[in-house]
Amino acid sequence: MMLQTLFEHPLGRLSLDDLPFWQMIEQPTTDNLVNGIIATFAAGMVVVGGLVVIVLLTWLRKWRWLWSEWLTSPDHKKIGIMYITLAIVMLARGLLEAILMRGQQAVGLDGGFLSAEHFAELFSTHGTIMIFFVAMPLLIGFYNYVMPLQIGTRDVSFPVLNSVSLALTAAGAAIVMISLVIGEFSTGGWFGYPPYTEAPFTPGVGPVYWIWALTLSSLGNTFTGINFATTVFKERAPGMKLMRMPLFSWTALVVAIMMIFAMPPLTIATAQLALDRYLDFRFFTNGLGGNMMNYINLFWLFGHPEVYIIVLPAFGVFSEVISTFSGKALFGYRSLVWATAAIAFLSFLVWLHHFFTMGQNANINAVFGIASMLIGIPTGVKIYDWIWTMFRGRIRFTAPMVYSISFMLLFVLGGITGIMLADPVIDYQVHNTVFLVAHFHNVIIPGTLFGMLIAYHYWFPKVFGFRLNERWGIFSALCWAVGFFLAFFPLYGLGLMGLARRSVSYTQSVYVPLEIVAFIGSLILGLAFAALLVQAWVSIRHRHENRVPAGDPWDGHSLEWASSAPPPEYNFALIPEVTGREPWTFAKESGAAYIRPDDDAYQDITMPRNSALGPVLGVIGFVLAFALVWHIWWLTILSFAASIVTLIVRGFARDTVYVIPAARLRAEHEQWLDTVAATTAITRAYESTSANRGVASMAEHGAST
Repeated sequence: MMLQTLFEHPLGRLSLDDLPFWQMIEQPTTDNLVNGIIATFAAGMVVVGGLVVIVLLTWLRKWRWLWSEWLTSPDHKKIGIMYITLAIVMLARGLLEAILMRGQQAVGLDGGFLSAEHFAELFSTHGTIMIFFVAMPLLIGFYNYVMPLQIGTRDVSFPVLNSVSLALTAAGAAIVMISLVIGEFSTGGWFGYPPYTEAPFTPGVGPVYWIWALTLSSLGNTFTGINFATTVFKERAPGMKLMRMPLFSWTALVVAIMMIFAMPPLTIATAQLALDRYLDFRFFTNGLGGNMMNYINLFWLFGHPEVYIIVLPAFGVFSEVISTFSGKALFGYRSLVWATAAIAFLSFLVWLHHFFTMGQNANINAVFGIASMLIGIPTGVKIYDWIWTMFRGRIRFTAPMVYSISFMLLFVLGGITGIMLADPVIDYQVHNTVFLVAHFHNVIIPGTLFGMLIAYHYWFPKVFGFRLNERWGIFSALCWAVGFFLAFFPLYGLGLMGLARRSVSYTQSVYVPLEIVAFIGSLILGLAFAALLVQAWVSIRHRHENRVPAGDPWDGHSLEWASSAPPPEYNFALIPEVTGREPWTFAKESGAAYIRPDDDAYQDITMPRNSALGPVLGVIGFVLAFALVWHIWWLTILSFAASIVTLIVRGFARDTVYVIPAARLRAEHEQWLDTVAATTAITRAYESTSANRGVASMAEHGAST
C-alpha cells in the first residue's frame, strides 16, 4: 500500500496549471494577459539562456573542458571565479526585477500593470536573490580567489569542501531560477515570516521553493565559514602573523567566524518551517502551541549579522584600494582591525531592532536601541581612517577610487538614517514604510555592491592577465552612484509621507513625482550594469594591448601581486617569508622582489586532484529540493539515497593528490622572472596606458628601479 501510494502520482503536484502562461490561456483577462506575458517572457529568458549555453558548449566541444577544468577543479581561484560568475548572472535578474517594481510603483496610482500577487513575488525573489545569491557569492568568490594569495598559501584548508559549498549555493540559485519556469516563488518576502508562509495561509509551492533555496545556500555558506576560518588560522605563510595580514584577509577571518555562528539559526528556522508544512508540526503556527515570534527571533539572529557579513568584505576592499590608489600605507591599521572585530561582535547583539513594534516593553527596546547606535562608532572609525589614508596621498582617480569616494559620501548618509532608526521612538513612526527600504539600500548598495564592483576592477588584471577599460569603468561607476541617489533618496521623502513598503499601488497622487524620479534612477542603474557588460566586451577585444603578465599593475602592497597574472595553479613556486605588514612593498623597496632563488630551493609540492563530489552533490541537492517542492516522493527517496551513496564512494577515494615536480616549478618561475626582467617598469601616471605590463617603478618609493 505504501509503495502504491509512492508511485500513484509520479509527478507529484505538477500540472499544466504550473506553467507561467497557462492561466492567461484559460482566463484571458487583461490583468492575466499582462502578468502572464511578463512571467512567460521571464521564463523564456531562463529557458533560452540555458539552451544557448548548452548549444555553445556542444558546438565548441567544450563539455569535457568545462567538466575537467572548472566544475571538478578544487583550485580556490577557479572556484572563486565560478562564484562571481554565478553572482553576476543572478544580479542581472535581481536588477531587472528592481526596475520592474520601480516601474509598477511609478504608475501605481490607483492601479498599475502588475497584480498584487506578481508584485509580491517580485519583491520576495529580488530580496532573496540579492542577499543570498548575489552578495554572498560575490564576497565568497573574491575571498576564495584573493585571501589564500594574500596570506601566502597554495589553497584553502579543505579544497573539495570548497567545491561542495559552491555546488550547494549554485543548486539553491537554480531552485530560485526554476521557480520562474515551473510554479511560482514565495510571496512572503526574503524573510518568510510565518504564519503567512505556513501551509494553511500559503498552500502553494512558493514558500517551499524559498525554504529549500535558502537551506542549500545556508549549508554551503556554513561550510565556507569553517573552511575560511581554518585556512586563515592554519595556512598562513611563515612570518604572516595575524597583525601582519592585509585588512581584506582580516575581514575574511572575521566574516568566516560570523558565518559559522550566524548561518545555523537560519538553517534551523527553515528546517522547522519545513517540518510545519510537511509533517504538520506546530513550531510557528498561530495556534496549538506554535509561536511565530520564535521564528522571527531565529531569523534575525541570522539576519542582522548577515548585514555585516555582506558589508565587512567591502570594508576590506576599500582598505586595500584606498591605500593602493592613494600611494600610502593604510592609516590606523590596528584601529581598523579592532573596529572590524567590534562591528562583528555588536552585530549579534542588535537583532531585536528589526521588530521594535512587535510587543516588547520599552526597556528591552531601549537596550537594543543603544546597542544598535554603538555600531556607528567602529564604523565611523573606519571612515575616518580611510579619509586620513587619502590625506596628502598621491591619489589616482581610477574607477575603484570613484566608487570608493561615492561609497563614503552615500554610506555616511545611510549610516545616519540607521542611527535614526535605532531610536525606537522614530522607528515606530517610519516602521514598515519605504523610509526603511531607502535606509537598507543606502547601506547595502554603496557598502556591499560598490565594494564588490571595486574588487572586480581591482583584481581583474590578476585573475585574467589584462586590465579593464578605464573609461567605461568610470562611466559605469558614475552611473551606479547617480542612479542609486535618484532611485532611493526619494524613498526617504515617500516614507516620511507615509507610503508603506511593499505597496503594489497607492491612492495619493502626491507620491507620483517622487516615484517617477525613483523609476528614472532604476533605469540609470540598469544603464550602469549595461556599461559593465560593454566594458568587459571592450576590454576583451583589446586585451592584448592591456596585458599585465608581470602581475603587479597597481604597485600593490600585499602578496597577491607577488606572482604572475594569472597566477599558477600552485600560487607560489616558493612560499614567501613575511617580515612586515606590507610584504610586497617591502620586498620591492628593499630589492628583494623578483630575485632568482638557488636551484635547490625548489621542492616537489602536493596539490589536490580534481573531484566530482561537489558538482554531483550540487545536482543531487537540486533534484532533491525540486522533488520536495513538488511532493515527488519516489524522486525524493532516490535523491537522498544517491547523496548517501556519493559520500560513501568518496570515502573510499585514495588517489586524491598529485605531485608537481620541482623541475616544473623552477622552469615556470624562471619564465615569469624572465618576463619581469624584459618588462619596462612604469610610474603610476602610466597605470591606465598600454605601457603598463605589470611592473611598478620604485622611483616614487624613493628606491632605485
